[in-house]
Amino acid sequence: MLPLAEGPCPSCTALLDQLAGAAEHADEHLNLAVVAKAPLSRVVTFVNERGWRHLRVVSSASNTYNRDYHGETADGIQRPMLNVFHRDEDGIRHFWGSELLYAASDHGQEPRHVGMLEPLWNLFDLTPEGRPDWYEQFSYA
Repeated sequence: MLPLAEGPCPSCTALLDQLAGAAEHADEHLNLAVVAKAPLSRVVTFVNERGWRHLRVVSSASNTYNRDYHGETADGIQRPMLNVFHRDEDGIRHFWGSELLYAASDHGQEPRHVGMLEPLWNLFDLTPEGRPDWYEQFSYA
């Protein structure tokens, strides 16, 4: 993921574009929220630019969420991290984290921790060539 000063990550944005399509369908069964370290005004602007009408995006600019849940290094570099929480009668607990973020990958794709749920990469997995040596962009010519 790019450091905060450099702006949003194209790969994270591609994943969120895909989740934005599923968010409305999943809403009755789960609470999906995306956490961004950017100030709220910047988050709102980016969400509107991307057209994410059903994707809830919140700012963690004034708290330690990213650091607490492995989405930020000790020196403040933002890292892509997927966390799942579960609520029951005892409260809210951390249920799962995408620890493959920190594992070596094959085919040069780093990171690979959310590829299992990303339709784009799953489409490539269906081809004989598999996943290309390529990275997502904000837009394509």
